[in-house]
Amino acid sequence: MITELTSIDLHCHSTASDGHLSPADIVARAMAQGVDVLAITDHDTVAGLPEAHAFNQQQATPLTLVNGVEISTRWHAYDIHIVGLGFDREQPELLAFMENQRELREARAKEIGTRLEKAGIAGAYEGAKALAGEAAISRAHYARFLVEQGIVDDIGKVFKRYLARGKTGYVPNNWGDMATAISLIHNAGGIAVLAHPSGYQLSGKWLKRLVNDFAEAGGTAIEVVLGQQSPDDLVQLGALANQRGLYASVGSDFHFPGRWLELGRNLKRPKGLQWVWQSPQWKVNL
Repeated sequence: MITELTSIDLHCHSTASDGHLSPADIVARAMAQGVDVLAITDHDTVAGLPEAHAFNQQQATPLTLVNGVEISTRWHAYDIHIVGLGFDREQPELLAFMENQRELREARAKEIGTRLEKAGIAGAYEGAKALAGEAAISRAHYARFLVEQGIVDDIGKVFKRYLARGKTGYVPNNWGDMATAISLIHNAGGIAVLAHPSGYQLSGKWLKRLVNDFAEAGGTAIEVVLGQQSPDDLVQLGALANQRGLYASVGSDFHFPGRWLELGRNLKRPKGLQWVWQSPQWKVNL
């Protein structure tokens, strides 16, 4: 039973996508941080979930582990992410969609490498691919490579200088549309959640439009409580959720151990919201 004291984190990443810790290590770290309910939400893949579930079930006191994924989608040329929770991770249509997403990621990654090469940064694609291992290459892998090569001293600066919209290494997204991702998650028995709505740097008008379109497409919840946010951001997202009758979700978006983000940290839940685990569609996967 989930209470006000239950520690919940429904958004984090492992080495199955662009995180730095293995799925098993994510579960172990969540336990060490006192997290009670966890979803590992790797980008466009569920490859890490079997390892996470197997490790979790080997523990004397397993945490509650929910199947998760973060799907990249296209909305008005913006790269919008949809978190899926509690779905059947073996559902064929969802798996086929994610395999296609992986191919699109690879094509985009190669083009990023080509553009960086033309800008005088040699071997970026090969370096990013080495960091990705078996995972699909993401911009985060490119950012890590550029930092490790000493080209830029901070991952955030890499995006601002090379990988953000309009910069040398930016390649427009080629993902599937948001409504399709929502439908696939629902057809697999899951809940569709709009990830980090305030992270897209939209104006208030466009943010409201995004939430409205998400709700109209059948979305269930939006992330209201984030690992890093201002008090005003929390209030705004909570108000948007209530206005559209959406459930609220919570997630750190943890990728690696660091000073600012940690599993389960700074995720205090305000009153006056309906939470995603109160949805009739909520389910825990064993």
